[in-house]
Amino acid sequence: MNRNSEKFTLAGHAGSMEGLLDFPADTPRGIALVAHPHPLYGGTMDNKVTQTLARAFVALGYVVARINFRGVGASEGVHDHGAGETDDMQLLYEHMLKLYPGLPVALSGFSFGTFVQSKLQERLSAAGTPAERLALIGSAAGKWAMADIPADTILIHGELDETIPLSAVFDWARPQDIPVIVIPGADHFFHRKLNHIKNLVIALWHGDKPVSAQDEH
Repeated sequence: MNRNSEKFTLAGHAGSMEGLLDFPADTPRGIALVAHPHPLYGGTMDNKVTQTLARAFVALGYVVARINFRGVGASEGVHDHGAGETDDMQLLYEHMLKLYPGLPVALSGFSFGTFVQSKLQERLSAAGTPAERLALIGSAAGKWAMADIPADTILIHGELDETIPLSAVFDWARPQDIPVIVIPGADHFFHRKLNHIKNLVIALWHGDKPVSAQDEH
C-alpha cells in the first residue's frame, strides 16, 4: 500500500468487508470499482492484474475501490458462487456514491471478477443507473454465466489463456457483437504483459466508442 492508498472496512451482508481505496493526484473525475479473481483459487484484491487495473484508473483520474470477497483476507463470510459477491459489490457501489455523489462509476474486473461486474452492470441497468463503462480482463465466459455487456465494453483476453480459452470468449462475445482485444502470447495471468493491460485501458477508456452492428448503415 502506498501513501495514496487507504484501507477501509464496510459492513456487508455476510459480515465485515476489507477494502482498499486508491486515490488520484487530483480531484477524482470518477469512481472505479475493481473486482478480483476467484476466491477459492487464491484470488485477492492484491492480485497483480487487479492492481494493474487500479493503477490504470488512478492514472485516468478515478478514485479506485477494491474489496476482498467473502472469506478472503479479513473479509468475513464464505464464498457464495458470485451471487453474494455481486451483492457486496453493489454495497460498495452505493457506499462510494455516498462518498463521491454525482461522479460516474466505472466497473472493472479480472477473471471471476468479470462475472461479478457483468452481473452488477445488469442490475444497475435494470434500475436505470448503469455504470459509465466496463473494462473486463480475462473474461470468465464459458466458466460462469456472464451477463450480456454494453457495446462499448473494453474486453481484453490473453491469446494463450489456459484457464478460460480465447474461443470461449469469442463464443460469448460474438452474438453481442463485442470486439475482443487479444494480447499475443499472454496467459491467463498476463505474465510479463501487465503493462499492455494498463496502457490499453488508459488509451481506450475515453476514446471513441465502438459502432454496434445495428448502428452501421
